[in-house]
Amino acid sequence: MKITEDIIYAGVNDHQVDLFEGQYKVPNGMAYNSYVILDEKTAVMDTVDANFADEWLANVAKALDGRKPDYLIVQHMEPDHSANIENFVKAYPEATVVANTKTFAMMKNFFPKMDLAGRKLEVKDGESLTLGKHVLTFVFAPMVHWPEVMVTYDSTDKVLFAADGFGKFGALDREEPWDDEARRYFIGIVGKYGLQVQKLLKVAGTLDIRKICSLHGPILTENLGHYIEKYDIWSSYRPEEEGVVVAYTSVYGNTKKAAELLADKLKEKGCPKVVVYDLARDDMSAAVADAFRYSKLVLATLTYNAGIYPFMQDFINRLTERSFQNRTIGLIENGSWAPTAAKVMKGMFEKRSRHWPKNSANKKLRREERIWEKCSAGLCERQRQRSLSFYSFGKKILWSSGGSRIALRWDKKSRGLNFAKACGRLFVSETASGF
Repeated sequence: MKITEDIIYAGVNDHQVDLFEGQYKVPNGMAYNSYVILDEKTAVMDTVDANFADEWLANVAKALDGRKPDYLIVQHMEPDHSANIENFVKAYPEATVVANTKTFAMMKNFFPKMDLAGRKLEVKDGESLTLGKHVLTFVFAPMVHWPEVMVTYDSTDKVLFAADGFGKFGALDREEPWDDEARRYFIGIVGKYGLQVQKLLKVAGTLDIRKICSLHGPILTENLGHYIEKYDIWSSYRPEEEGVVVAYTSVYGNTKKAAELLADKLKEKGCPKVVVYDLARDDMSAAVADAFRYSKLVLATLTYNAGIYPFMQDFINRLTERSFQNRTIGLIENGSWAPTAAKVMKGMFEKRSRHWPKNSANKKLRREERIWEKCSAGLCERQRQRSLSFYSFGKKILWSSGGSRIALRWDKKSRGLNFAKACGRLFVSETASGF
C-alpha cells in the first residue's frame, strides 16, 4: 500500500490477539504499523509484534523492491513495535539503527546479545536526518506513553510518523469509525499523560501536517483537524459531549433497578445522552472511555466487606489513575446495615483529585415536604420502608425512613433541586430491601 510516492506501508494485521496488553478487548484485532521510505537512502520506521516476524520482513523486502535499507528508525520500544529489531539487524547487517539515548538503553536490556557496534546513530531532540529529498526531523515525546518515545516529521511529504499517537484498536482490514476505538485506546493507554500529549500537540501545531502515520490504526489523510481536536479534548480532560454515564454494580439486582430507573428518568427529562454500564459484565475499558466522553457520571454500588464492590473499586481506580476531572459526579450508596460505599467512593476521588469539594452539611426532610416531590418527581413513590440520601457539596439533604440507604452526591455546579432543570446534575434513585 502506497501512502505517498515514496512511503510504503509494511505493517501487519493481528487477528490472533483477543486482549491487547492483556486487558483491552479487540474484537476487530490490531494493526502493527511499519513504514518504508524510499529515497537516495532508505529508512524503515519501526518493527512489529514478535508473532509476525516473517510476514513483516517479507513486507519490508517487498517495499524495498531489491534495495537494501540504510536505516531502521526506532520511535518506541514497546514490544509490539520493537520485537523484531534484532531480526532486522540480522537480516540487514549493514543497516544503521537510529534512536535516542533512552531507546538505546532499553534496546540493550531487551536484546542483550545484539551487537550494534558501529551501527548506531544516536539522535537528539530536534535533530534531522537527510535521506535525499526527504528530511526527517525527530521530536521527543516522553511519556506519550513511554519515556523514550519520539515522533518523526517528514518535511517533504508533510507526514507525521506519530508513534502510538493517534492510534486506535482494530486491524486495517476491518472497517469501523475511528472515534470510538481511538478514544478507548487513548483513554486506556495514553490517558494518564494528558500534559505530555498537550506539549506534543503544541509542537505539532507548528508543523504543516498533511498525513498522520500512527503505529496502530489507519493512516489519517483527511480532516486532520477532527483528529487533532479530539486529542486536544481528551488530553485536557474536557468532556466531549453533554450526557450522563450511569455505572453500577449489583448483587441481588436492586441497585441495578435503581440505576436503570434513574437512567429512565434522566431520559424522560430530556438529557441528551444516557449510557448505563453493568461494571461486572460490560467492557470496563468502554465504560472508562465513556466516563471521559460525557460530562456527568453517576456511580451506584453497595457496601461490600466494609468497602465497595470490587468492580466499582477497579472502575474508580481506572478513572483516578487517568486524572479524571472536570466532571459532575453523583454517588449512589446502597446498604441495609453500616453502609460505607459513598464515603469510600468519595475518599477514592479525594485522594487523587485536588478539585474534589470538601464541605458538607446535612438536613433531614420529612416525606411530605415539597422538596421530596421536586426531587423524586414520582421516582421513589414505592419506597415506603427505605431510606434515601441526597447530597450536594455545600449541602447534604438526608431522607430517612428505615431499611437500606441510598446516598447521592453531586458537585457545586448543581443549581437547585428541580430534576427537570438540572437534567443530570440532580440524580435520584431507589432500591428494594437488601442489595
